[in-house]
Amino acid sequence: MIRKSLLVLAASGLVLATAACNTVKGLGRDIESVGQAGDKAMK
Repeated sequence: MIRKSLLVLAASGLVLATAACNTVKGLGRDIESVGQAGDKAMK
């Protein structure tokens, strides 16, 4: 029973970590696009 609970906990942590990475990556892309738009506006 403890082994099954540990497996579920580890799988949940992996899913959350993966989701967080995708979110941070998307945020980085958004910030980069805002910076590029600002560069274009300044030229």
